[in-house]
Amino acid sequence: MRPVVAIVGRPNVGKSSLLNKLVGRRVSIVDPTPGVTRDRVVTLLTLDAPTETPRGTPDIVVECMDTGGFGIYTAEGARFDDVGKDLAELTPDIEAQIARARQESDVILFVVDAQSGLTSLDRTVARLIREEGVANRVIVVANKVDGPNWEAPGLEASALGLGEPTLSSTTNGHGIRQLRERIWFVLNEAGHPQPEEQASSDVRFAIVGKRNAGKSSLLNALAGEERAIVSDIAGTTRDAVDIRIEYEGRGLIAVDTAGLRKRKSFADDIEHYAYFRMLDAIRRADVAILVIDATEPVSSVDRKLAAELVRQTKPTILVVNKTDLVDPAEAGAEKFAEYLTKELKAFSFAPIVFTAATKDEGVSELSELVLDLYDQARERMPTGPLNAAFESILKDRGPSSALGTRAKIYFVSQTAVGPPTIVCKVNKPDLFEGGYRRYLENRLRELVPFGEVPFVVDFVTRSRKSVHELRTAGRRAEHDASKKLDEFLAEDLNLSDTLPPIDGQDDGVSS
Repeated sequence: MRPVVAIVGRPNVGKSSLLNKLVGRRVSIVDPTPGVTRDRVVTLLTLDAPTETPRGTPDIVVECMDTGGFGIYTAEGARFDDVGKDLAELTPDIEAQIARARQESDVILFVVDAQSGLTSLDRTVARLIREEGVANRVIVVANKVDGPNWEAPGLEASALGLGEPTLSSTTNGHGIRQLRERIWFVLNEAGHPQPEEQASSDVRFAIVGKRNAGKSSLLNALAGEERAIVSDIAGTTRDAVDIRIEYEGRGLIAVDTAGLRKRKSFADDIEHYAYFRMLDAIRRADVAILVIDATEPVSSVDRKLAAELVRQTKPTILVVNKTDLVDPAEAGAEKFAEYLTKELKAFSFAPIVFTAATKDEGVSELSELVLDLYDQARERMPTGPLNAAFESILKDRGPSSALGTRAKIYFVSQTAVGPPTIVCKVNKPDLFEGGYRRYLENRLRELVPFGEVPFVVDFVTRSRKSVHELRTAGRRAEHDASKKLDEFLAEDLNLSDTLPPIDGQDDGVSS
């Protein structure tokens, strides 16, 4: 297991900004509104060995975790969502996530605001840290030290009794390198063994769906613990939450994304941020899980998400969740699968899984299915069997042409994976478009080893050389043939002995 670094503190001290600065890219949503971060947001962070260490000292890869602000809604007063539900109900869930992060982490970055000074909430967090017996793992970070004038106020954080603070500024980057090195030294001194880096081989899958479809419940069931906050308050998840799972020796990174609704219904900038974070999570994922609410008809939001996954040629599992809330007599699995295939025609080939995530039903097969789709998307079909498959399909039914032109396939090859890409050299690409393309691709799914994932088929004309290229090639061939003939004759007839002297000179014998 990799070491874990948790970032904790009260609202709006710059925890999410600090995570983004440490990692070097935008991972957490940053907004002045308290309570933007609710779940634990986890990402990998590589800590370079400090410059004063011997050459060859290894870097340390950690899981860096951003948490929600302690006392978010009690500190700010009751806040309500766009349908009038009191968000203060989330406070116990958020603080439970923070407590778990403190208990599970190897290093705790306790962030305070140098500009506003220490508050009662800061002291409460410090007290909880001491009571839990994890004070020896704490680095106090006095953030917002944006200039020399704020250094003295930042040093006042030592009054918390948790050691000398590291001064930082996420605005101008001051102190970030020193903080990274301090974390490295703490972990190195603790003797944490550094596991072999597996980030490149981890399989990423994004969990997407409309609001309140049960994505976070599904994530928690997969992870085997409560990593994402589950609530009947729609829109609980804001960030894309990364969680690493080990399954049969392979690493999976599950990404829970914010629930989507119609963009015209977005309540604030935070929803816009979350929407674009969701799109980015899909882009970076190897596989997607599209969660459909079994208690509701397929919506326009479901269709838009499916269209985005098709556009990105993303291997997708359709998960029908909340099946425990539906009467099997009214909507059995087979009947709902037919309905889903009709509503989401673009994913008629995708596997469908029925789950009741809150009861951990139907979830166990998802990890294996994610890996299976990942492997399918990277399968290569040998050229011989691939050509035979196309010949078989064309023999059964070829494309029709109003002009009576007969379709011909000269050669087929797979040129790429992820997604599998097939290039067909044909006489007329237009003959293979429209309805015939759909027919061919559906038949092809029965014959290729990647039938449950999106693949690309490109029809191109067989390349022909231009007249100029043919003439040039002909002249070159004629010249080469003439040269070879001269060499053959010179060698066979020994003409070099009978040639006259060069430049009118004799062969060295005086007259």
